[in-house]
Amino acid sequence: MNKFLTILIFGIIFLLYRKINSKKTKNIKLNKFKNKLQSTQTNIERIFLREEEKTFSNPNINIFIGIYDKEDNIKRKSNIHRARLSKFSKSKLNGEMIFRDDEQRIYKFVNGEKVYL
Repeated sequence: MNKFLTILIFGIIFLLYRKINSKKTKNIKLNKFKNKLQSTQTNIERIFLREEEKTFSNPNINIFIGIYDKEDNIKRKSNIHRARLSKFSKSKLNGEMIFRDDEQRIYKFVNGEKVYL
């Protein structure tokens, strides 16, 4: 009878231990999720995503690609420019409006004349 009670007590202790540990892992995951939502880096990324969405949806907003831009930033800006050309057939890049005609040729206007690029 003592062996049975000992095994039963250890079983109950083991189950309680597992239940307590599982709550801790859930709380850790929940805390990580909350911290991510409240972090300043996440808020900054959201602001950039909103800004990119505005730039993507309006082809008249100028995209400036500078000499000192990093490579990943240049790729991101050029992808937005190409997407706007595909969607709207025009896009403003570095202060110049660039167009795409029906034959997929890229051009801009210089002194009222089309100059193909």
